[in-house]
Amino acid sequence: MRAGITDEQINEEFDPTTRERGPENWEWVQAIIRAIDRHATGLSQRSLETFMRDVYLYTTNFVVKDTIDAVVTKELTRQPTIVVGHSLGSVVAYNVLKSDENLSVPLYVSLGCPLGIRAVIKQMRPVTYPKAVTDWFNAFDRRDVVALYPLDAANFPVTPAIENYDSVDNKTENRHGIVGYLNDKSVAERILTAIGA
Repeated sequence: MRAGITDEQINEEFDPTTRERGPENWEWVQAIIRAIDRHATGLSQRSLETFMRDVYLYTTNFVVKDTIDAVVTKELTRQPTIVVGHSLGSVVAYNVLKSDENLSVPLYVSLGCPLGIRAVIKQMRPVTYPKAVTDWFNAFDRRDVVALYPLDAANFPVTPAIENYDSVDNKTENRHGIVGYLNDKSVAERILTAIGA
């Protein structure tokens, strides 16, 4: 393999017990992506651009990042606000929330979040827990190619620890769709409890 990834490194990432959907959800494809992310210096940005173009543009183009951040920042007030971010939205929300410690966010819910990917973390430094956030709940489908890793000490080292929930069974075709995340009972209950419904 041109990336210098060995078959053994791919096999370490492979879990043959999962069911397959589209190519991006095939276990062997995800194992290759994780192996590239963990072991191939310099290729992670290229793989990020290939598989997550929107995240790549946001994390590497300051004009794109500043424009999107301005739109989101304009919508947030000092009133207590529950923030739910999906995919690129979870990255944008994280960046905005860590930039303004005067916000009041009793709960931040990240869904299908790519923040654990090394190429994303590299662009989001310093990696810190947003001071405006009281609780952070990260939910993901283990077969979602965008949410390759939990946001735990090994992949996203922040204090306090983020609560990770990996039991989402996202029924959308690519296992990444927002509807598949919001339909999860635990995710819905967490949001409803936070808003007092």
